[in-house]
Amino acid sequence: MTSEVRPAAITSHFKRVPASGPAVPVSRALADEVPIAIECNGVAYAVLMATPAAVEELAAGFALGERLIDGVDDLRGIDVHDTGEGILVRLSLARRVAERITERVRHRSSDASCGLCGVETLAQALRPLPAAKPWDGDDAAVFAAFHALRDHQPLNAETGAVHAAASCTREGAIRAVYEDVGRHNAFDKLIGSMLLARQEWGGGFALLTSRCSFELVEKAVLAGCPMLATISAPTRLAVERAEGAGLALRSLVRADALLASG
Repeated sequence: MTSEVRPAAITSHFKRVPASGPAVPVSRALADEVPIAIECNGVAYAVLMATPAAVEELAAGFALGERLIDGVDDLRGIDVHDTGEGILVRLSLARRVAERITERVRHRSSDASCGLCGVETLAQALRPLPAAKPWDGDDAAVFAAFHALRDHQPLNAETGAVHAAASCTREGAIRAVYEDVGRHNAFDKLIGSMLLARQEWGGGFALLTSRCSFELVEKAVLAGCPMLATISAPTRLAVERAEGAGLALRSLVRADALLASG
């Protein structure tokens, strides 16, 4: 499932101004970014700024990362509506998890699914994480995935403005890639796609084209991902949260080296 509500990129016209010489007209594809409102059981929950593709996957992954659901069986339905001004996603959640909605309702927009905006108390921001699944893979797989990832980023090749989140096998083969203007959104889309398909990580890992923030660590742990790799550096809190949950981290992934922890 890779639902596209609107085109992920649009063509705009500019003038290219060189350091010397006359300006010339050019056209360039731009990644789209629209407000996506998520409603849970009729309650307005959050507004994300995201690329309008794989919207159902985004909403499912977001719900899991928010701990509104524990698994796909808690999702009773996903309805997507293009309102013109933005996109409305209506989630129907099972009765057993319905009370969670009002426990953590957000009250303002979330820039690129940042994971904290609108949380009312600091205690909710750093809730305990379950133990992460162990990863016993080889770092050679991370390098293999890194070398292959570029060929799986068509939207970034077109626009140069989006992040990617990849699901990789234990050997480093790319299974699926989702792209979005927000690094959190891209990971939510990947997680949501696996959730809806009831797909397990199978000893594999996630590779993200971003820095490693603590919210990404939390999303990985809650999604049952045994190892998270990112091409940029981790924050101090990301490392602490990963260590506390036992999540393996690989960061600053390059063609010839990476940082390993956990």
